[in-house]
Amino acid sequence: MKVVLQRVQRAKVQIVEDGTEHEIGRGIVLLCAICKNDSERELKWVAEKSVNLRIFEDKDGKMNLSVVDIKGEILAISNFTVAGSTRKGRRPSFDKAEVPGKAQKMFDRFIEYLRSYKLPVKTGKFGAKMLVEIVNDGPVTLIIEKNP
Repeated sequence: MKVVLQRVQRAKVQIVEDGTEHEIGRGIVLLCAICKNDSERELKWVAEKSVNLRIFEDKDGKMNLSVVDIKGEILAISNFTVAGSTRKGRRPSFDKAEVPGKAQKMFDRFIEYLRSYKLPVKTGKFGAKMLVEIVNDGPVTLIIEKNP
């Protein structure tokens, strides 16, 4: 599994086909790719790592607090292109991305793991065209990757 995590002041996703919008305030945005051979172990590990990374500032201005500590919000977006490789040629390869049917089930399971931390978690729509607005705070952007 591979995730691009961004610390945000606010973020919003709009599903193009029906105009549905989901917004969060202060928290994290996760752009998530399920990869071939991912298992429950990877999903659980990435969820735990995402919510417990100390990337928010404490009263002394040090990155010492997690999204759990600040009682922030999470916006998780399925994004198979995060699994893309640009090592060869000019066209990205998505060979490492899981097939859609299996990836959707695993992404839904990942969301369950995130929700187990009792924070507000919002999502886009798997496989849909979406418009994502992110007000990156910092900017703080990290890549979280767990290979089986």
